[in-house]
Amino acid sequence: MNLKTLVPVVIACACVTVCGCGKKETTASQSAPVVTLNYANFPPASTFPCVQMERWREEVEQRTDGKIKINTFPGGTLLGARDIFDGVIAGTADIGNFAMSYQPGRFPVSEGMDLPHFFDSAKTASVILAGLLDTFKPAEFEKVKVLTVFTCPPAVIMSSKEIKSLDDLKNLQLRSSGTGADVLKRLGALPVAMPQSDVPDALQKGVVKGNVSSAEVLKDMNYAAYCPYVFKTDLSVISFAVVMNKAKYDSLPADLKAVLDGLYLEQAEWTGAYVDQHVLEALAWSKEQHKLVVHDPSDADRAALRATAQPLIADYVKRLKEKGIDGQAVIDFISERMAK
Repeated sequence: MNLKTLVPVVIACACVTVCGCGKKETTASQSAPVVTLNYANFPPASTFPCVQMERWREEVEQRTDGKIKINTFPGGTLLGARDIFDGVIAGTADIGNFAMSYQPGRFPVSEGMDLPHFFDSAKTASVILAGLLDTFKPAEFEKVKVLTVFTCPPAVIMSSKEIKSLDDLKNLQLRSSGTGADVLKRLGALPVAMPQSDVPDALQKGVVKGNVSSAEVLKDMNYAAYCPYVFKTDLSVISFAVVMNKAKYDSLPADLKAVLDGLYLEQAEWTGAYVDQHVLEALAWSKEQHKLVVHDPSDADRAALRATAQPLIADYVKRLKEKGIDGQAVIDFISERMAK
């Protein structure tokens, strides 16, 4: 082949090579871009609502083969506790986790879960809450997409003074809030409202003699150092929801929506089981490190606790009726699921 013949061949081959590379680049550029979502949470990173957030993030990123990437913001670094729900609606965050009880009256159906039902575990309560919202589809969540829900474990009374029976609650100052505070007031205690972060100082100064909360904080917030006694009342739980901006969810392709939808109940079960186990670990740690003593109520005291809660449930049904909501159906659903 002479030079005159060779030059066109080389040029032709070069053109083929360049065109081939260009086709691959175009194909790559036309593939679906990674969807990046910002997830706001309010407690410290070490607490169970943020542990569940990180587990959910890992599962979503893995199950979507990296098509979704999630940036997490614990500790109120993106939105504060009372701003998360509206912040998600506004699009300040794509996803947010919040406690419904932080905005009394705004989530009437969900509030039914936070009454004293004396759940045996966070897993039981979390699964029932997931079923409740899935069944009733309450209007309180119509502006968002609910991704999952869960609860904290049933509240106990941790105290600096030993409590062996309900009689020991008389005139005792205890940090408490919500329906748990109403029960304690009816039992003769003196509930004091304050943020969890203020409790250690209040205990040291004698402003309160104890804290009504789920027991994982004995270790997570070192309350066992101030409260060497626990009275295992299994009072109310606090309900949480993880919600997503509705327009952002609607914009996702069907396969990515399916991944998020598939985690709804699974994540509720996982979170409940995780924090139940964490409570056992916190109690064991508190016994070892601070000689924690745990007392269970007698059968008579348990009956008294349940009797004290009944007026609160009746009042809830009445309040919801005034809003045009069948509160009794909510209570019946919870009771039936508990029985199963």
